[in-house]
Amino acid sequence: MPELPEVEALATFLRDKAVGRTFTRVDVVAISALKTFQPPITALYGRTFGAVARHGKFLDITCTAEGEPDVHFVLHLARAGWLRWVENMADTPPRPGKGPLALRVHLGDGIGFNLTEAGTQKRLAAYVVHQPSDVPGVARLGPDPLGDDFTPDRFRQILTAAKRAQLKGVLTEQDRIAGIGNAYSDEILHAAKLSPFKPASGLSDDEVGRLYAAIRDELTEAAKRSAGLAAKELKSDKKTNMAVHGRTGQACPVCGDTVREVSFADKSLQYCATCQTGGKPLADRRLSKLLK
Repeated sequence: MPELPEVEALATFLRDKAVGRTFTRVDVVAISALKTFQPPITALYGRTFGAVARHGKFLDITCTAEGEPDVHFVLHLARAGWLRWVENMADTPPRPGKGPLALRVHLGDGIGFNLTEAGTQKRLAAYVVHQPSDVPGVARLGPDPLGDDFTPDRFRQILTAAKRAQLKGVLTEQDRIAGIGNAYSDEILHAAKLSPFKPASGLSDDEVGRLYAAIRDELTEAAKRSAGLAAKELKSDKKTNMAVHGRTGQACPVCGDTVREVSFADKSLQYCATCQTGGKPLADRRLSKLLK
């Protein structure tokens, strides 16, 4: 799933490649991807591709037209979506089908981008709205972890409000903190040397400080690495620089212990027992259910 660093890099990429171009057409290949109908998708036609912002994991493209109010084209790539830049785009409309293509955005002269989504769970979302806050997912977002308002005091308030909720869930709930997903929460908890199952309200002052620093440091460094990369390079860069996420069975780069995994219904987390849980393996929820 694209998370804060990759979405910010995509926003930077679009600022460089697309700002100033004109929306000529948008092909909605997967009707489920378009979540709004008023304004219609055709409201983008003839408008200029303007400023690009990021709200958590949402991309926000301001679409302008002289003498008319702006509209916003807001995109969420969900778990398996991606943006693919194209410079020789065919003019023939694609046929709806079962392939990965969800939307095709034409920006003139064969330039544009495809929004694709792998897998069977189609959650990629596109919205045409008057204001970004018209998108429910944007309206409910918590503070941006790299924003000036995400202070140590604000973070402690978030943890206190979460009560006994597990840290893994607190970090990934977008109404608490915007932009962190499954991968970077694993990396943050590993850097902070904390168990993903530790209760949010049970942290010492030192643990809160370590976790806050890990959030800022891990996301800042990932954003720096992603800056300037082409859209097609971001996935591999993210995977290459993970310490524990996606590295089950490999050696922890800090202590050398084997990276372990806990599996859930549709996802998993990775951690190092030596670094994070005092050497004690966490129960694999999926295996536990099978043994009952």
